[in-house]
Amino acid sequence: MNSAYLCLGGNIGNRENALHLALIKINEIVGQITSKSKVYETEAWGVENQKAYLNQCVKIETKLTPNELISALLAIEKSLGRERTFNHTYEPRTLDIDILLYNDIIVNTDDLIIPHPRLQLRRFVLIPLNEIASNYLHPLLNKTIFNLLIECEDNSEVKQIKI
Repeated sequence: MNSAYLCLGGNIGNRENALHLALIKINEIVGQITSKSKVYETEAWGVENQKAYLNQCVKIETKLTPNELISALLAIEKSLGRERTFNHTYEPRTLDIDILLYNDIIVNTDDLIIPHPRLQLRRFVLIPLNEIASNYLHPLLNKTIFNLLIECEDNSEVKQIKI
């Protein structure tokens, strides 16, 4: 069995429902969710004039390989209304599911990079990830998630919400 950490987020449509349905589909299709963070509302990262996102991190146990996992996650995104265009990297979305970490492996291909290459730059990822994996050692940076959060220079507002 493999352990993976995922970050879920979205900023258009019914954000709460999209997260809820994504968690159900992850449990059904991908693997068992063994831990999940609280939900946070965060300003859009890297762009202006977008609605705030809801973000949450989860840990899963899965039998899927990294490539099978990303394929399954992309299918879940699409089934919940995600429309991808290739014009903008940071476009508004109903749902985005990123693989942050997978076991302790490093993957660097044209289709997939693990650990997520910008994980350490984003408070909206580090704050919820720290809740469920504070002592996890980043396999490339050799720092815990807790230390990455302390060192993060991102000053975006990330606030916990109740849903």
